[in-house]
Amino acid sequence: MPRAPGICMIALAAVAAAAPAAKASDREYKLILTSEAGDPVSPLGNAMRLWESLIEKESAGRIQVEVFYQGELGGQQELFDQLIRGNIDMMITWPQTSYDERIGVNYIPYLVLGWDDAIAAFAPDGWVQELMAPIYEEIGLKYIGPFPEGFGGIATQGRYATGFDEAQGIKVRSQPVFPLPQTVNAMGFQAVPIDWAEVYTSLQTGVVDGDSSNVIYWDYEYFGDVLDYFVQTSHNFSSFSLLMSDSLWDEMDEADREIVMGAARAVIDKQFLEARAEDERWIAAAQEGGMEYIVPTPEQQLAWVERVRAEVWPQIEASLGSEIMDVVRRNAAVPGEAAAPGTGG
Repeated sequence: MPRAPGICMIALAAVAAAAPAAKASDREYKLILTSEAGDPVSPLGNAMRLWESLIEKESAGRIQVEVFYQGELGGQQELFDQLIRGNIDMMITWPQTSYDERIGVNYIPYLVLGWDDAIAAFAPDGWVQELMAPIYEEIGLKYIGPFPEGFGGIATQGRYATGFDEAQGIKVRSQPVFPLPQTVNAMGFQAVPIDWAEVYTSLQTGVVDGDSSNVIYWDYEYFGDVLDYFVQTSHNFSSFSLLMSDSLWDEMDEADREIVMGAARAVIDKQFLEARAEDERWIAAAQEGGMEYIVPTPEQQLAWVERVRAEVWPQIEASLGSEIMDVVRRNAAVPGEAAAPGTGG
């Protein structure tokens, strides 16, 4: 499916407009930027290279950035540990909840129910951003902002499910972060927490029957030869986070902070402009490649929303606290008031 007319020109304009104009200092840096997922030609890989190139350009080469792609420096938890310790400087990642379960705000199921709702909630001045930044600060990370991908689904081989009863007996891989396994279980599937690097082998050997909570790009591009169906459950809004080590942030002067942050904002702005069109393009590509794409009926979707919110949200409140969930309940979309992904809302 082609991108919306003019979107690339708009995105490039956003990058140019966001480029910082801070006065440069004279300190030299060699920074490490990585992610647990995304090869060099993936959207995530492209984003890392853009962040790298803008930093180096605006610092006139004084700040050098070395990019490492998926699996090159370790697995998801290992990389996040190294970021916390300051051995890695920057990441675009699905953050781990091992240091603070409140990071699970990023993974609350059915938090947003349509694209317009998601864009408003996850925007730089949105309520999700304001809720998350102080949490990261407490564990020694600078939260720069989200890298939105789209709405996650359930991709399977052999059979698929559009409801709780149909999902019984289907084992699907889940990211090992709370509350994603709990969400998948509440939907009726059997969640098996597995690190990204082990997913393909697990699918081949029958450890799991499918993958969950990713946008269709990952399931088609990486596992399309073993997966047959993608059900657009939209139980999560898939969003990586741009993070920076606080130890690096603290040692930088204001000019260099603005170079890094300005470049990051350009990456985020570009992704917000392109994410929806990119997701729709991969939905079309997957269908053309033989993967069946299924959108649950409004009734089926509502049943999942109600079941998951009733079962999982109280677990989240017990873990994250009522203060956070009070904010969530005040701002979360009401079923029926937000258009479903792919319907134009």
